[in-house]
Amino acid sequence: MEEQRLKKRIVLLSGILLITVMVGIIYAVSYHSEKTPEYSLISNWAYYAEGEDMAADLFLIAPTVDTKDEYNMSLSDTATMRDFVGALNMERGIYEDCTRMYAPFYRQASMKVYNLSEDEREEYLGIAYSDISRAFKWYLDNENNGRPIIIAGFSQGADMCVRLLKEYFGDEELSSRLIAVYAIGWPVTEEEISAYPQIIPAQMDCDTGVIVSFECEDEVVTGTFIYPSGVHAIAINPLNWRTDSTPAIREENKGACFTDRSGNIVSETPALCGCYIDTERGVLKMTDISPSDYPPSIKGLPQGAYHIYDYQFFYRNLQENVKLRTDAFVNAEVYDPDAPDYAA
Repeated sequence: MEEQRLKKRIVLLSGILLITVMVGIIYAVSYHSEKTPEYSLISNWAYYAEGEDMAADLFLIAPTVDTKDEYNMSLSDTATMRDFVGALNMERGIYEDCTRMYAPFYRQASMKVYNLSEDEREEYLGIAYSDISRAFKWYLDNENNGRPIIIAGFSQGADMCVRLLKEYFGDEELSSRLIAVYAIGWPVTEEEISAYPQIIPAQMDCDTGVIVSFECEDEVVTGTFIYPSGVHAIAINPLNWRTDSTPAIREENKGACFTDRSGNIVSETPALCGCYIDTERGVLKMTDISPSDYPPSIKGLPQGAYHIYDYQFFYRNLQENVKLRTDAFVNAEVYDPDAPDYAA
């Protein structure tokens, strides 16, 4: 009798194991069988050549919007795709007055991925970046035609921006067309800058060919899963455009703007907050605001982590800066050393 019960138990467990394996196989096949997007199709772009008469191009990369129980966003998921476009709309007003915009849909890593270790994340971030890289190459080969470029992104989008810099901008000719990279809400480390000379931190408000990066925190925060304690990142203050710890007072803030998913500004507050750089960690420490008024809204971030407000707190200053850098690049005088009136 005991032997029969044992046999039944073994059969049952074997069946459960077989079902588990089959479900895993079905999921894996489904997951990896989704076609990689073809970027010659305009339907695979959230924005495509929007703003034809502008002086420069913008390659804009969306942040993480996929919160479903999966590892990479499906490009057939219409609800998440709407959120994807909505996230881009919340940023586009900073750039659209100066640029012709391109923003590819891509199989971004979901929020679930950020619960994994850094090594484990890479499989899924690698899928996301493979789409971004192919979209950027298609854009370069078919649309850019030697025009000046701004690359911009927030959070995961900023991570993708840095990866583009590493892969493509070691090329001097391409690098000469770069106005700036706005890689906001993701750490750019000194180790990366040392390994990739094409990553040049911005030092002021109008230098070009540079990367602009920062993250917002309350003064009591010591680390997050985005900017872990012990990681030293570069930062520039978007109010006074300094890279040291000199505080910027709230009166230097030309307007914090909070937008809806259509890109409309629903509220605007000049002089909302000031900030200074914590030079040990390379983050912006915010002043004049309370963490309780600006909750993190992302699972895993502590109170006082202002990540989702990185763009919104400095909206008008960033908008003005994009125009300033674009004008500085487009209107830069090109000197000919052989010209008679050239003074070395």
